[in-house]
Amino acid sequence: MAESFLTLMADYCEEDQRRISVWYDALQQAGFTGNQTPGLNHHISLATFPLEKEAEAIEITKQVAARFAPVEVAIRHIGVMPGGKILFAAPDMTQALIALQQACGENVVNGYPWLPHTTMLIDVPETIAAALPTLMQHFTPILAKIDRLRLCAFWPTREIITVELTGI
Repeated sequence: MAESFLTLMADYCEEDQRRISVWYDALQQAGFTGNQTPGLNHHISLATFPLEKEAEAIEITKQVAARFAPVEVAIRHIGVMPGGKILFAAPDMTQALIALQQACGENVVNGYPWLPHTTMLIDVPETIAAALPTLMQHFTPILAKIDRLRLCAFWPTREIITVELTGI
């Protein structure tokens, strides 16, 4: 499959990657492997761009990272996207998170209104429904830190740039 779009993502710090992996790993160990993109850090997608805007997306990534300090988020929710095919953990919507997203692009990601979330599982609705109790059993709300931005092309996954949030 040829690359078709770019996504700008907010990655959690390494400690929070490990804490979020507890939830993800519990699903995997219970047999819920899904169709989500393998090998990605846990993240919140902030913006998407067409392939031909790669240079512009790189510049946006650098500018936003220089402008924003790390952002704390309280991941306190789990949910299912409309259509029932995506199970996720989500942070509270805060002004800091909204400002970070708005600095990255339109309030639309992959054609849908932006909803900050970290995907745990992508599968058919029946599998998502079966997996929900496993996530509920292992999920504990956490205060997490977004400390870098990552720009990737999809599919296959191609990492373009990763930049630490260094602003004030």
